[in-house]
Amino acid sequence: MASFDYKEALKKIPHKPGVYQYWDEHNELIYIGKAKDLRNRVSSYFVKDHHVNSKTKVLVSKIRNITFTIVDSEVDAWLLENSLIKKHQPRYNVMLKDDKTYPWIIIKNENFPRIFWTRRIVRDGSKYLGPYASVSMMHTILGLIRETYPLRTCNLALTPQNIAAGKFKVCLEYQLGNCKGPCQNFQSEPDYNNCINEIKDILNGKINGVIRDMKQEMETAIGNLDFEGAHRYKRKLDLLENYQSKSTIVNSSITDVDVFSIASEEKYAFVNFLKVMNGTVIQTQTLELKKRLDESDAELLSLAISEFRSRYNSQSKEIIVPFEMELDDPNIRFTVPKLGEKKKLLDLSQKNVQFFKREKIDQYEKLNPEVKTERLLTQMMKDLRMNTLPRHIECFDNSNFQGKYPVSAIVVFRDARPSKKDYRFFNVKTVEGPNDFATMEEAVHRRYRRLLEEGQELPQLVIIDGGKGQLSSALKSLKLLGIDKQLTIIGIAKRLEELYYPGDQYPLYLDKKSETLKIIQQLRDEAHRFGITAHRKKRDKGTLATELELIPGIGKLTAEKLLKYFKSVKKIKEAKKEELLEVINLKQAKAVLEYFTSEATPPNPLKGEQEIDFV
Repeated sequence: MASFDYKEALKKIPHKPGVYQYWDEHNELIYIGKAKDLRNRVSSYFVKDHHVNSKTKVLVSKIRNITFTIVDSEVDAWLLENSLIKKHQPRYNVMLKDDKTYPWIIIKNENFPRIFWTRRIVRDGSKYLGPYASVSMMHTILGLIRETYPLRTCNLALTPQNIAAGKFKVCLEYQLGNCKGPCQNFQSEPDYNNCINEIKDILNGKINGVIRDMKQEMETAIGNLDFEGAHRYKRKLDLLENYQSKSTIVNSSITDVDVFSIASEEKYAFVNFLKVMNGTVIQTQTLELKKRLDESDAELLSLAISEFRSRYNSQSKEIIVPFEMELDDPNIRFTVPKLGEKKKLLDLSQKNVQFFKREKIDQYEKLNPEVKTERLLTQMMKDLRMNTLPRHIECFDNSNFQGKYPVSAIVVFRDARPSKKDYRFFNVKTVEGPNDFATMEEAVHRRYRRLLEEGQELPQLVIIDGGKGQLSSALKSLKLLGIDKQLTIIGIAKRLEELYYPGDQYPLYLDKKSETLKIIQQLRDEAHRFGITAHRKKRDKGTLATELELIPGIGKLTAEKLLKYFKSVKKIKEAKKEELLEVINLKQAKAVLEYFTSEATPPNPLKGEQEIDFV
């Protein structure tokens, strides 16, 4: 494979704005980019260390030729890049995932123009308004137009010559009042075009001016005692005001702005667009972009802005965005609002893009459950500052009752899901009394000593249910085993859900809605549940054994032997002599039978004593 001398290629590239193209050894276009300074931008691919992003490293390794196009300004480069990407769709460029053909409302270029919707644009001089991401909204607008303005729906050639020659007759639509009959010259062309101009204003969001003019016409009709005409205007006004009330209204001082927001994932990004005219949101759409390299949000948003403004033919001078944009254009002002009406608009856009993102991700994850797992693990890795995906997580919790019957529980999650077959609990052996720190130290040491002895894999993440004290005790055991650098260990304190790291003075606080925190809480709660279950079994067994020890001749070992065989005191009480002899000797069997059958059975000193459940 021939090597590429990028230094020689850079000498030919000027310090000017433009668009650059990368080609591979098969002369196939693999990447298109824009730049304010072509040489500086292209050279950055070769002199920067791309080890963080393997995809960029692969792209650079495939480059065998560089071509470029010089333009007058950065804005021209911005627009040219977008059109070239859509035309060539290079392998390593962001892919605009938008396979829908959205409908438009068309005002035909003809005498007495018709208005209808279409998905196909024909360059015949007709005016297209849209596109409409919501088909139902488009039909609502067309319904309003048809109810308010009687327009023709036929496809007759209504030229002045044909009308003057009397070639046409009015149809049923005229009889129903849905058309004023321009085909027979019952409506003049200036009057018809006046309706069309009002419709254009409505479609462009200038509805207040139409309402104002219509009110004036209604007042004039009333002054002329034309009450039937005034009633028609009143009906149209009601329709327009009802439509306006259903539109998203913002401050009327915001006359013509575009609003954009972005939400990113590892492989996808989503950009929402709102078009605001005269205080009303008249267009909205969300675009999905599939990442190919490690594109920043600013790069992705720049591409989406170019696409949306081209698609909607927007000429807005102001663009509201969530962060500063590096684009020098004297005709466009980027605004990053902090408060007020414009901030509310940006919040509305962000709410829409987050909803769209959540909906799309849910669809992906239903079809591909492993996608959700990878996303969750990647998010956990980022949130917890880890170097590897936490595919294997273990969580420790201690349970005891006033220092008695201590148990340490370990629950295991694999790929963010419980692996119950791997759950374990330890009966504490070396700790006397209620010492939570020493109990944690013993449990962690016994767990990982055994894993090391058996050659099993260590978890990537260990969670300790407790604060700094329990975490320090657990870390002490890991250091003793020499594995403290091989895994990540954190502690979670219950009061404020604080996450503690070894050696960090201050805890880490995750968003309460964070999926990472929810998984950690699920682990903690599962360890708590499993630990209490094991503790209660041990405590109940100990309590029952104590009751049997009240029988003369029955010691601790015999009581445990009876419980192990019969499973409960009730079954021991109901057992016959022959059954008891299967476990104990004749003298002990007689003592048990006498204890449970005698009317003089000594009272159980444990009865009446309040039993406190460990929580």
